[in-house]
Amino acid sequence: MKRFRLFALAVSAPLVLIVVLGGFFSPASARQGAFPHLRVFEDVISLILNAYVEDVQVDEVMEGALRGLADGLDGDSAYLTPAEASRIEANAPEPAGGVGVALSRQYYLRVVAARDHSPAFKAGIRSGDYVRAIDDQPTREMSVVEGARRLRGEPGTSVKVTVIRGNTADPREFTLVRERAPAATVTARVLPQGPGYIRVSSFAGSGPADLKAAAERLQSGGAVSIIIDLRNTADGGPGAGVEAARAFVRSGVLATRAARGDTRETIEASAGDGVITMPIVLLVSNGTARAAEVFTAALAGNKRADVVGEQTQGSAGEQKLVKLPEGRGLWLTWARYLTTDGKPIHGEGLTPDVIVEEPNVAFDEIPPTGDAMLDTAIERALAKKQPAGVL
Repeated sequence: MKRFRLFALAVSAPLVLIVVLGGFFSPASARQGAFPHLRVFEDVISLILNAYVEDVQVDEVMEGALRGLADGLDGDSAYLTPAEASRIEANAPEPAGGVGVALSRQYYLRVVAARDHSPAFKAGIRSGDYVRAIDDQPTREMSVVEGARRLRGEPGTSVKVTVIRGNTADPREFTLVRERAPAATVTARVLPQGPGYIRVSSFAGSGPADLKAAAERLQSGGAVSIIIDLRNTADGGPGAGVEAARAFVRSGVLATRAARGDTRETIEASAGDGVITMPIVLLVSNGTARAAEVFTAALAGNKRADVVGEQTQGSAGEQKLVKLPEGRGLWLTWARYLTTDGKPIHGEGLTPDVIVEEPNVAFDEIPPTGDAMLDTAIERALAKKQPAGVL
């Protein structure tokens, strides 16, 4: 009888999850696409219970199965334990300290980008690195939500992260001291060659307004064009990218937010938008994500900017908590942003007009001197120095 109850639990748990997803998506797709797989799943569970070489802990097997279902969606979605779901639902203020990384999942927790001058950045952690453990706790089965929580804490406290890079066999351990995020995330100057240069390290908080103010200062100061550096910029939700784009696009579609069932919200420029009329060149990298990607797509799609650099991250979705039985939950990507011509950014990324790769640097390797990406952007900006027409 006990074995039967465990078997019933094993089969019913993924069924509940799929029913919930079916409610979010469509009943037809849930019936046609998911339930045939449940029959295979039932056979697998039956074989594990009756034919595996030793007795198994069914609850552990099922937790792994549920995590696998969510991991198969994208790097931002996650299956949540009751404790993780409860913390999101409580919406309690987070500790003020952090290490300055944005995370996704790909087997382990993966670094999307490390914010400028953050503890992670100063330690040499870069976009594409894998966080294999946090304070000796393996991340192989850790959600992005839980990983981000463990990296936060009071300023001045420390956290140990174990990092692997590329094909490096040996991981590196870093002890990072948490810091408050800087209030100023936008800096600007005029380059000796003539173009203005704006570095945006985050679109969170006042980032969009600060970017607009910096561009206005450069425009009124006589810069011939503006280079906006969005390399390894991953802070800020996609909506902040739309808000920032308004300063540069006078008319037209800025972005489209698409949910399941072809439900779409088209976001367009409004009266008073497009106060910055100078030619723009955008610098992007594999660590350009979220708000920065939506901003890039808006300007490029409206012919307001040339884009130089690498393929971007492809992380431009919105997530929300979906509650499950027994306190569990799903952190589920429920909407994604599209380019002005309707192509998905989330999961795909953006391809620059001019591709320039950042060098891959191993641990302890001295990076090459110079900045080929910026040099290419300057050439592009000088070629576009004629004032832009009114859009």
